[in-house]
Amino acid sequence: MTYSNGIGDWKGLSSVAPAPSENRPTENQKAAAPPVRPQTDAATLSPTGNLISQALNGSDVRTDKVDQIRQSIASGTYNVSSADVADKMLQSLAD
Repeated sequence: MTYSNGIGDWKGLSSVAPAPSENRPTENQKAAAPPVRPQTDAATLSPTGNLISQALNGSDVRTDKVDQIRQSIASGTYNVSSADVADKMLQSLAD
């Protein structure tokens, strides 16, 4: 067999002999080999990817503020300015 190593026109000769038949596994030996387990893929997120994932899966609800308002309503101390309510009503009508 001849081949070129890609350097000029230099050619080398090489011969490859088949392995002796006693070293080759027989069909029965091939069948007795343990089954090959399929490989599984794994992925990990970078710290930035983790933050994005949490932001996408997270909630927009600020539970601490909701709990505070809920307690104020339950205790009767929650007060809303009538001017604020009127402003929001006008903004809602304008949209």
